[in-house]
Amino acid sequence: MNQFAYMGCKSHPLRKALYDELHIRPFHSITSPQQISHLAFRARKDERQRAFGLLRELCDRYGIQPPDEKTGGFLQDFGDFVLQWESHVEFYSITIMCSRESEGDLFAETALQQLSSDWLSQHPGEIVAAFHLAVTNQQSLVDDESLRHHFDKHPVAISETVEGNAILYTAFRLHRDGFGRFIVCNLGMPSEQLGRLARRLVEMETYRLFAMLALPLAKQIAPQLVEMDLKLAGILSGVSKISSVDDERDLLEGLSQQEARLETWRAETNRRFSGAKAYHEMIQDRLARIAENKVACNSTLGEFMCRRLDPALRTCASVHAMMEDLSKRIERASDLLRTRINLTLQEQNRSLLATMNQRSQLQFRLQETVEGLSVVAISYYLVGLIKYLLEGLPLSQWGVSKGALLAAIIPLVLICVLFLTRRIKSRLFKDKLGDT
Repeated sequence: MNQFAYMGCKSHPLRKALYDELHIRPFHSITSPQQISHLAFRARKDERQRAFGLLRELCDRYGIQPPDEKTGGFLQDFGDFVLQWESHVEFYSITIMCSRESEGDLFAETALQQLSSDWLSQHPGEIVAAFHLAVTNQQSLVDDESLRHHFDKHPVAISETVEGNAILYTAFRLHRDGFGRFIVCNLGMPSEQLGRLARRLVEMETYRLFAMLALPLAKQIAPQLVEMDLKLAGILSGVSKISSVDDERDLLEGLSQQEARLETWRAETNRRFSGAKAYHEMIQDRLARIAENKVACNSTLGEFMCRRLDPALRTCASVHAMMEDLSKRIERASDLLRTRINLTLQEQNRSLLATMNQRSQLQFRLQETVEGLSVVAISYYLVGLIKYLLEGLPLSQWGVSKGALLAAIIPLVLICVLFLTRRIKSRLFKDKLGDT
């Protein structure tokens, strides 16, 4: 009885996937002799989906139950060979294993020949890793003369496992067939441990090649970063020589162009450099798990590989750090220039406000002048009206002089008109302040 279903509780939709994740890329026990071929294709998501379709097609050819569409790894015995297919973030890989050994030349026949060329040729993407791994029990096939033949006279790195039950050989080179090569001489290693060793060698070499993809990009960008650094220094030195708004505009435009150019590079390289760092960590982990011991005066696999890999990845890290530093410096320079432009604008605004203040004062004085003239004009008309009024009155009978009366009335009219205009202006100012 399914006790979990019996509980009647709701299960998280990813619960099974979380359990299966630990078993998605299992170790496969192998016996010696054994031929292993490995291909890793850098591919986009749609290309990985097409490759998965080819895997299902291969299963149909051999009458094997195809894997589920959501699977990230597939390991199946096809009779004459065992095939392991895996999907990763930026690549997918095919590993073919078969139990056989060529006489004399360990790479005269390879496991890859078990697959038809028409099926292999349909695979999308670009091959980054392609190498053969031969597991043998015969030490006579890995003497000095045989090694020169197997590895096309390239220098060979040799090491043994910590228990001394296997010896590893490789040149980290492409050979005449276009493939890399590894040899594992089995001196009594159990099949499960031998499978783990082969798996770690395959992963180590695959991750090494994908980590190295960042190096050409770093070499391409590094000289341009140096050039950008010099241009930035020129722009910063020009900040102290700014004499006009046009100079400020030109410097800010130059900084914006450099910033846009740098951000484009960062967008193109961040994923590659971050991936290289992650691959390097996995390489170090695989080397630590292989646990090599030095054989006589020969370089171990780790020494041979890291002598070139570590400087390459340090170069990538240096270029990445240089881009981050330039980004911060451009940002600081932009802030500095914008601050200067803001100060210039504030100074211009200050001058403009001072000019406006002067104009306001002049306008106020003109307004007071006009106000005085207005008082005189209004008073003139009022006095004229009063004069007409006085002409209709019998002032002579009352003994009052018309001219003297008008002369006495004029100051009163001026005072009243001035008082009324000041009162109206005061009321307008109060209403204006109340609205604000």
